Amino acid sequence: MKIVAFAASNSKQSINKKLVSYAAQVLEETYPDTSVEVIDINDYEMPLFGVDREEELGQPDEAKAFYKKLGEADALVISYAEHNGSYTAAFKNLFDWTSRIDVKVFQAKPTVLLATSPGKGGAGTVLKAATVSAPHFGADLKASLSLPSFYDIFDSEQNKLTNAQADKELRTALATLMTL
Repeated sequence: MKIVAFAASNSKQSINKKLVSYAAQVLEETYPDTSVEVIDINDYEMPLFGVDREEELGQPDEAKAFYKKLGEADALVISYAEHNGSYTAAFKNLFDWTSRIDVKVFQAKPTVLLATSPGKGGAGTVLKAATVSAPHFGADLKASLSLPSFYDIFDSEQNKLTNAQADKELRTALATLMTL
């Protein structure tokens, strides 16, 4: 099974990228026939979406490449950062451009949605929005998980969750992809 994973953040220090990278590690260690490619949305940066820009530029190659990358996967793992209760501008822009290629951006892929934040909210607001909207955009949503207080439950040097309950919940969510 080939899984594409990414953080919906363009921050180089993204805790959501740390979380999704750990999830990739867990999947590959637990399920040896699984390969996970962690992609960086910075590789798909485009001008700010707008109808006028779309008329001028057409579909940017970056949007086509992102759509193709998702299409090549058997499943997806996405970890959402939260900016002011919503998606990051970087992810929203990439999503908007890609949705103009096909509104079913996620292409019926089995999907696990994650979110984390330094605070007790765990990026729950954006995760709730994503879990409601992702199926409309073609995600076959298998599980979602919010992990609050990231710096209290994750060891960045060892690149792993240190909270046993959080780790168990993550592994349970990821296991839903293996029932395919």
